Amino acid sequence: MPIDDTLAFCRNSKSLHPTITSFTKDELNIVLATYGRMVSHGVWSDYGISHLARSAVFSIFRSAADFPIYRIEKQPHLHGRQAMYQVIGMDGRIFRRSNDLQKIMLFFEAQILRIAS
Repeated sequence: MPIDDTLAFCRNSKSLHPTITSFTKDELNIVLATYGRMVSHGVWSDYGISHLARSAVFSIFRSAADFPIYRIEKQPHLHGRQAMYQVIGMDGRIFRRSNDLQKIMLFFEAQILRIAS
């Protein structure tokens, strides 16, 4: 295939500039506030953020070498059908699902109350 044809294909391809899903600043503030409280109680110690084409993932780790114990996923394409935000456990179970991130974070607030008492 000549180079000119390849460049024409890449310019016309929609996959050349895929849209990336990411957390907004307000969403990260909500998640990191809860994360900070759990770190101060010694439950969590590390996190990772992934920005993919169809979802953004905030992974929570007990230690740096482990698998994530929770994943908070934002999937905007599910906003009308199911729910945009979900909390997923390390075994793949969905613990909480909602279109409101504050409601999702209540799942962790209950854990903070159990740890503190």
